[in-house]
Amino acid sequence: MSEIDDTTHFGFETVALGEKQTRVDEVFHSVARRYDVMNDLMSAGLHRVWKQNLVSMLRPSRTRPFHHLDVAGGTGDVAFRIVEAGGPRTRVTVADINAGMLAVGRERAAKRRESRVEFVEANAEALPFGDASQDGYTIAFGIRNVPRIERALSEARRVLKPGSRFLCLEFSRVDLPGLDRLYEAYSFAVIPRIGELVAKDRDSYQYLVESIRRFPAPGAFARMIEAAGFARVTHRPLSGGIVAIHSGWAM
Repeated sequence: MSEIDDTTHFGFETVALGEKQTRVDEVFHSVARRYDVMNDLMSAGLHRVWKQNLVSMLRPSRTRPFHHLDVAGGTGDVAFRIVEAGGPRTRVTVADINAGMLAVGRERAAKRRESRVEFVEANAEALPFGDASQDGYTIAFGIRNVPRIERALSEARRVLKPGSRFLCLEFSRVDLPGLDRLYEAYSFAVIPRIGELVAKDRDSYQYLVESIRRFPAPGAFARMIEAAGFARVTHRPLSGGIVAIHSGWAM
């Protein structure tokens, strides 16, 4: 979608560009308290494996200072994994636009007595961090909710130091015959129902399922990452293509 367009997608709906962020905020404010539980239920726990793969690809330094930015990771699920994988001088800033998700993350950090994770309310399209200030950038299941994906990718490139890595974990396109039809049926028939029963919010999970279908195919998204200025762009499908980890390097 061109930067000059004044409409975008909210699930299968076409909405005004300025409306999407408000509606996405409402979705995540509604589900914040049950978000991680829902991830376990919807993925049968696989999201834990996918996130561990993400952190393994990041490889935070265990010996030198490593300042990492995790975007749209409000509950801290990825951030806590990164500080555990890194050394004592690893620090993670969680930047999320949703205050409800950040509140959950701060509570989790307090219970864990984890001081190496900081939570900041910030927009992925206009990050409040300096140029070339970060040693790594991750975004897990968040990029498809950004109204202007191109701007978020440009901001990711801006804040990364040369030689640092951009990693994006996102739902993708199932590439196994048979699994594709099964996954489609499960997504639309089961996930909204689980959302209704567990999070008391069917509509939010209906949107999340629809937003997966509107997200660009891996090749198209790779071209967007390259257009933002990243080099050596690749994608790694997991679980038959249900998700993929997209990688690029700031050079």
